[in-house]
Amino acid sequence: MAEEIYFSNNYSDLSQQHGTGAGFQFEFRCQRCSDTWRSPFEPFRSGQAAGWIGKGVNAAFSLLGGSANTINNAADGLAGATWGGARDAAFQRAIDNAHGHFNRCPRCTSYDCGRCWNAEQGLCLQCAPDTAAEAEAARRRGLNDSVSDRAYAAGQNAGQGYDAQTARQLVCPQCRTETHGGAFCPGCGHRLAQTPQCASCHATVPQGSAFCPGCGSRQ
Repeated sequence: MAEEIYFSNNYSDLSQQHGTGAGFQFEFRCQRCSDTWRSPFEPFRSGQAAGWIGKGVNAAFSLLGGSANTINNAADGLAGATWGGARDAAFQRAIDNAHGHFNRCPRCTSYDCGRCWNAEQGLCLQCAPDTAAEAEAARRRGLNDSVSDRAYAAGQNAGQGYDAQTARQLVCPQCRTETHGGAFCPGCGHRLAQTPQCASCHATVPQGSAFCPGCGSRQ
């Protein structure tokens, strides 16, 4: 029968194989809020011993002017030979310990921390949200939607007085300043590309005309 694997995608291996700080430690994450829990650190004695041996041998050979590579490689090889089995055993102990800090949702199969767990329903809060929290969130959504609708209606009423027929140049062609729909550029004063109209009859006056073609008024 194949061995069942838990926490297959929500943990990080923080273990260190070599050196005086060699040991096993694993970090598990809640799959809803991403809060983490770390297993207690377990020293890897073979790796630590290899680290201490390496330090001592390097110090001794540096005084003698020789090379310590052969001894260091032998120490690392000894640690490496026992690393895999020791790591697997430490991981299993960490998993057993992690079961006390996480709950597996039977509906979505995620592993969640106690704060993300609905103990009454036996489901995670993603599958069985807290009723009071959902009610308050819905109340706030309803309030915001109502205010947004009223604000939109107010904007529609205000828009009745806006001249939507006149074309507006939003960027000045001379200095590239944003004009916000004005008749003149706020950056350089350039008259923007809006169709001139006669002050008397409001007919369109071609650019550069001295008189209105509709009524003859001087422009």
